[in-house]
Amino acid sequence: MTSETLRKNIALQGEERDNPGFSSIRVPDLVELVERQLLQAIFEGRLPPGSRIVEAELSRQMGVSRAPLREAARRLESQGVIVSTPRKGFTVRTFSPKEIQDLFQVRLGLEVMAARLACEVATDAQLASLKAYADDMLERAPTLSNIERVTMDLGMHTAISRLSGNEYLQRIFANMQAEIRICQGFIERQYRDPVFIAQSHFPVVDAILQRDADAAEKALRVHLVDAQNKAHAQVLHDDQAPDANSGAAPTSATISAPVSATKAKPKASATASPVSSSRRKPPRP
Repeated sequence: MTSETLRKNIALQGEERDNPGFSSIRVPDLVELVERQLLQAIFEGRLPPGSRIVEAELSRQMGVSRAPLREAARRLESQGVIVSTPRKGFTVRTFSPKEIQDLFQVRLGLEVMAARLACEVATDAQLASLKAYADDMLERAPTLSNIERVTMDLGMHTAISRLSGNEYLQRIFANMQAEIRICQGFIERQYRDPVFIAQSHFPVVDAILQRDADAAEKALRVHLVDAQNKAHAQVLHDDQAPDANSGAAPTSATISAPVSATKAKPKASATASPVSSSRRKPPRP
């Protein structure tokens, strides 16, 4: 083999590696779609704490086999949203008062650290975006659904964690979000005024805008301790309800629509993009 032939063969092999003649094929993750619907039903209370995940019924409603439903349940189990019991299958996670306390202790420590770091390292542009987000949340509070308000509320706390600039902190907070969101649903059922919930974030936001770490910590402690108390009260209320953990099979309204490939693109979240600070500002609390 001549050197020229060898050179051509090497070049051809390189082209085959770079361009094998196949294009990337993206298939919707069926398990992810099922997981999303289960989470939505749990967050909205259509699958309340303690209720069973009846695989036959839910797979029929979604139009899928039991395999993706079971895998989605396992994913949610790893997030602390669903629990499995031998010979009983999967049930939606319930929270004891002690578990609420433990969750909020960790959450408070993380968020106080995030707020203090944000006061130090966040840019002026980032702080302006946080302010615009808070204004938007307050303005939209009366018209949002329960699930949208919970999403925006959690989005505010997530934004503060990002402003910390600490990737490890953000990762830990992200891993807690499913459980926090369930607790946020408890809190929503305790509050009667959605505007008040939105307003309760402003002392925290104002302190961060002033880069006053001590004031931010104080405001966060007041905000999260009150949230913990509301979640605790709702858990006690649910425990006393006669059908709190009946485990009855879900009705046909449990899952709203079958899963299909057309749902690969989720509906836009209420937290997709904070509005510009040029929007009309609502009255400050």
